[in-house]
Amino acid sequence: MTSTATPPPSPAGAPPASEAGRDSDAQPSVWLRRLRGFGYAPPAGAARRADVRTRLVPPYARPSGQLWTALGVPAAERATWQRVLAWAGPLLVALVAGVLRFVHLGSPKAVIFDETYYAKDAWATIRQGYEASWPKDIDKSILANPDGIPLPLDPGYVVHPPVGKWVIGLGEWMFGFDPFGWRFMTALLGTLSVLMLCRIGRRLFRSTFLGCLAGALMAVDGLHLVMSRTALLDLVLMFFILAAFGALVIDRDKARARLAAALPVDEEGRTRPDLRIAETLGLGWRPYRILAGVCLGLAFGTKWNGLVVLAFFGVLTVLWDAAARRTAGAGAPYAAMLRRDALPGFLSTVPVAVAVYLMSWLGWILSPDNGKGGYFRDWAAKNDQGSSLSFLPEWLRSLWHYETEVYKFHVGLTSGHTYESNPWSWLVLGRPVSYFYESPAPGTDGCPATESAKCAREVLALGTPLLWWAGCFALLYVLWRWLLRRDWRAGAIACALAAGLLPWFNYQERTIFYFYAVVFVPYLCLAVAMMIGALLGPAGSSERRRALGAVGAGVLVLLIVWNFIYFWPIYTGQTLPMDSWRGRMWLDTWV
Repeated sequence: MTSTATPPPSPAGAPPASEAGRDSDAQPSVWLRRLRGFGYAPPAGAARRADVRTRLVPPYARPSGQLWTALGVPAAERATWQRVLAWAGPLLVALVAGVLRFVHLGSPKAVIFDETYYAKDAWATIRQGYEASWPKDIDKSILANPDGIPLPLDPGYVVHPPVGKWVIGLGEWMFGFDPFGWRFMTALLGTLSVLMLCRIGRRLFRSTFLGCLAGALMAVDGLHLVMSRTALLDLVLMFFILAAFGALVIDRDKARARLAAALPVDEEGRTRPDLRIAETLGLGWRPYRILAGVCLGLAFGTKWNGLVVLAFFGVLTVLWDAAARRTAGAGAPYAAMLRRDALPGFLSTVPVAVAVYLMSWLGWILSPDNGKGGYFRDWAAKNDQGSSLSFLPEWLRSLWHYETEVYKFHVGLTSGHTYESNPWSWLVLGRPVSYFYESPAPGTDGCPATESAKCAREVLALGTPLLWWAGCFALLYVLWRWLLRRDWRAGAIACALAAGLLPWFNYQERTIFYFYAVVFVPYLCLAVAMMIGALLGPAGSSERRRALGAVGAGVLVLLIVWNFIYFWPIYTGQTLPMDSWRGRMWLDTWV
């Protein structure tokens, strides 16, 4: 419906929006003048007067007409081809990532690093619903004759929830109790996460090219590759967190589109802000926010740090709602958000995540409580009869006891480890983790017979160095864009990266490892893609500026790809002459 509604009134004592913009531009405060020295840019008057729909739901970037003409695509078919490329590009990137992750997935044919826990726990979980207590030194027997290994009867004490083991066990159920079987699902989720990141980046940046670039960077990240080829929990955790992030980004778009559709349109066809609508409109059914709650519950059910991410993302999504209402014309956007969005946002994420977490324990819950079921399943029956909490189900009290014991273990884990590291060093690759190492003799296991000394064969969990070191600069750029340019995309990337990194600083004395950082690799790649987009230049840049930016961006991307290829042998456990292996140990702490 067309309307001639006037813009919403300004706060009491303030001039109209257009006048306020002129005054602030003409006579900025001392604080604003200082901020502008660091690149701060207040909204221009033209931006404030722009169509509100465009600000709420920005359009996607379109390839230039010159490109379509050069490719020989008729004008009538360009829109169709643009929709095709929106999926064809990400699928192609994911195909390359899949090849890299699945090629020789069963090599090395060994139980590497913590696969000794999760591969066996997954096998027991998928067969009986809870983990078993395995004999020591059984790994070689499993590799030699997996079908001949009986499932232990005694339950095992484990310190992580079961979702990740259900996921790994699904691959074992399909392909067997061997290295390919227990690595299959992490390789699949690693490939799918690249596809998701391409689509998330496309929606975030409104650019298919930048979205595919972010996915391609993750496809050639060494840490993501190694974790995709190893049966550990952290890649599963990363996948569910990334899926939740993507669901929230989609929810943001759909909520803002619903808000834009409700705003009045003036005689010139422009969508105008409206104070009443912006502050009172309910945003209705939001299934993607519920999907995010499910994904975060699965993340929490894989490792407990998924709960911290739930808190970060919960704050992020309601702040997005406040920003949308402010853009739509709300005079008190945060108050409107608290009235209309905060409670629905909480109910669609936190209770959903908790319910999914409890459901993930179903195999343990349904196991016998007579001492023949899961570990501590019989605790309440033996130790908690007649307590003040006896009105709660026995399984819930037993699970609560189990969780408190696990928490004590986690916070008290201070035993030293050769490859432990401090989170301060993660972004600069201070101390990677060696998952597997052998020294084949000349003439054996791929070591050339002409070598005078033994060779080296290693699987090293190490991010592609040039990507991560570029990511340090990209992180600074993202923080600048967020703090001084108020770019919501930069804020989203910074929030997700902080959720994966900052909580570990609370556990400086705990034994922690660099490979935990795989959780925030997607957002590091988004940050680098955003920085490369800035190198290419904004819309309307001169041809010279674009050419120089393209050269700089292209050189950076090619160097990252070269760096990945160079380190490929130590990501995949290939045998190298000792000198070649030493040449890849760029820092002493990598050995």
